[in-house]
Amino acid sequence: MLLVATLHGAALAAPEPKAQAEIAHLLDYVATPGCQFNRNGSWHDGSEARAHLQKKYDYLVKRDLVTNAESFIERGATQSSMSGKPYLVKCGGGKAVASAVYMKEELKRFRGKASQ
Repeated sequence: MLLVATLHGAALAAPEPKAQAEIAHLLDYVATPGCQFNRNGSWHDGSEARAHLQKKYDYLVKRDLVTNAESFIERGATQSSMSGKPYLVKCGGGKAVASAVYMKEELKRFRGKASQ
């Protein structure tokens, strides 16, 4: 019985350190001053967006549903789990874009910068 509990606990692990760093960067990136985040039809500032996505990330990690930055984006940062509506991001006077596109582009840029 103890072995089963130990193995079950081992299966619920946080993502690898590299993935954790990428996800932390994405969470900080959403909080960029001058950017807004649309969730269920309401615009929120970056710090509110970051806090919301952090809660979703924590929830997903507890359920062992995040293995890398892509799985975080797909499962937690693309759409509302309540309504199914896509999240949007806009910065300054720019056009609103899907949060998945916004985060994937930043992840690509961040990885390119990290490999230099």
